[in-house]
Amino acid sequence: MKSYPMQLDSCFGTKVFSKTLKSLSLAVALALLPLAAHADQLADVKKAGELVVGTEMQFAPFDFLEAGKQQGLNAELFAELGKELGVKIKFLDLPWPSVLPGLEAKKFDVVAGPIIVTKARKERYHFVSPIAEATVALIAGAKDDSIKKPEDISGKTVGAGKGSAQLEELKTFAATLPEKVTIREYVDNNQAYADLAAKRIVAVANSLPNISYVAAQKANLYKVVQPPFGKKSYFAYLGRKDADADSLIAALDTAVTKMHDDGRLAALQKKWLGAEMDVPKGDFDPTW
Repeated sequence: MKSYPMQLDSCFGTKVFSKTLKSLSLAVALALLPLAAHADQLADVKKAGELVVGTEMQFAPFDFLEAGKQQGLNAELFAELGKELGVKIKFLDLPWPSVLPGLEAKKFDVVAGPIIVTKARKERYHFVSPIAEATVALIAGAKDDSIKKPEDISGKTVGAGKGSAQLEELKTFAATLPEKVTIREYVDNNQAYADLAAKRIVAVANSLPNISYVAAQKANLYKVVQPPFGKKSYFAYLGRKDADADSLIAALDTAVTKMHDDGRLAALQKKWLGAEMDVPKGDFDPTW
């Protein structure tokens, strides 16, 4: 008979302990909730005084090295964005296939690239307003009369950047041609251009601003194949698509729009891309 009250007390004590534990857990969760809600990448960047940017410096005229020093549109445009945000800019030069994974792993704040805006990418990343046209075209040997239009790559070997939207556009276009196109993928665009100059491939697919710049710099080696074969598309910078990053992307978007309106963006386009480009302001629906 004495065991019954003891069991009742034990049961009651267990319930009280369990209830107390749940209450403590709820209190801890509620205490941590404001910290998560107040995570703000823009505030973090301003506190650090530095915006860290992932890029690949083999992507002229946007990013490239000359005598070991960064050159191109990105360096000058991000300098202006840094002024607007009141922070310094730190670039990290990385192989392109590691750039987007590095962003997702939070190794840096945003990606310079710039990158072609596609529907699939918009689902995964948060883009800033476009800064240039990105329609994909071909660059071929300056004296190669066998490549006069995009369709002439049918049955031949061409190159494109590994993991790039330009590569995907090339694959889609090649599939429409009567003969199989052999496609080589390059981590470094300069390696692709070198193989083109050495006649190991007949063309390289890249965005029009990139190949136009390369062809203008080395007209004895390269020519742009007209017309572009890709769908109309645009280049933009991007960041992570999460609540923490929204504030930073919004601030960068505001800064790019300001540069668009006051003419600074057009001036940089003319300097590095050869002409002012008609690009959307704000959000837009990609064609692919």
